[in-house]
Amino acid sequence: MGFREHSARVRRILGIVLAVLLLGGVAAALMVGGDKDDSGTATKTVRGVIGSEKAEFFADPEVVKALAARGLTVRTETSGSWDMEELPLKGYDFAFPSAKAPADELKAKTKVTAAPLRPFYSPLVVVAHSAAAKVLADNDLATLGAGGHTGTLRMGAYLAAARDDRTWQQLKGSAGHAELSGTLFVTSTDPVASNSGALYLAAASYVADGGRVAGDQAAVDRTAPLLRKLIQVQGAQQSSSDAPFRDFVSGVGNPLVLVYESQVASQLLTGQSSGWTGDLVVLYPDTTVSSDHTLVPLTEAGRTLGELLSSDPELRRLAVRHGFRPQGAAAEFTAATAGQTGYLNQTLGGIRQAPVPTSKVLHSMALKARDQGGTA
Repeated sequence: MGFREHSARVRRILGIVLAVLLLGGVAAALMVGGDKDDSGTATKTVRGVIGSEKAEFFADPEVVKALAARGLTVRTETSGSWDMEELPLKGYDFAFPSAKAPADELKAKTKVTAAPLRPFYSPLVVVAHSAAAKVLADNDLATLGAGGHTGTLRMGAYLAAARDDRTWQQLKGSAGHAELSGTLFVTSTDPVASNSGALYLAAASYVADGGRVAGDQAAVDRTAPLLRKLIQVQGAQQSSSDAPFRDFVSGVGNPLVLVYESQVASQLLTGQSSGWTGDLVVLYPDTTVSSDHTLVPLTEAGRTLGELLSSDPELRRLAVRHGFRPQGAAAEFTAATAGQTGYLNQTLGGIRQAPVPTSKVLHSMALKARDQGGTA
């Protein structure tokens, strides 16, 4: 082989090698660049178990987008607040029951050292169909506002009626309303499994025992017969507040249902309420309990989520849109619900907040109401 041929062959080999190296460099640059782009939008998946009343909040596309912008993708499963204590929580980053009492139990069970966070709260209310609310008002069991879509349930009078097993037929004005028949009662959730049902008992016990919060087994026993009536008249109960509220909205079930204010406010604020609010009356028990939605961080990622829900302005705005009242920011809720004062008591004026017993006493109260014994 001559010198020229040899040189040409060497140049061809070098050209091929250089081309391979160049292509490799481009590919490496693309891979590095791709990783960089992904890191800008990548999110950390955070898993948690929540009360059903927060399911729509976490499923809201705007909430998903806001969390992603802050580096989190949240995956949730629903459970009754008290049922969470029985769940195997390994692999979860947070548990988010609807009140402090079950959160305290979860914290003790999981032995986490981080303090729970309470980003928002919601008082318990009774939703009623308009005919039922009017009959209650005509019999001094409730008062109605000027517009007729909001008012107050007089807890003392209602509990007296429950103690006497009064029926709708015994109330004046009920004739002609076929749906108002049988024993007068408020539908609530299973107090052993669900926070709203347990808090209903806490408020009822407080009123029935002369404004005293139950502190021991003797206090539980004093009101147990009445609380048992409130629960057992209902028959089978749901383990979360979502199902009875949806039944009410669809026009089936009992005409009086205990729910969180947030469930009603969310429907009003997100435009889901057309077609049924004309028959809706929101009754605030004159003695009620506010449910502090309490996040128990099981990992650092769970704590990050709790801190964002508590402090991030956009997530707080979205929480309000779903009917929740942000902790320490009454003005945010008031501003957002300015157009819904016909249904909502924005300031909770005239409403007394009952103290909540310890989780141990509250659980005993629930078991007694279900006639399952229990000791404080």
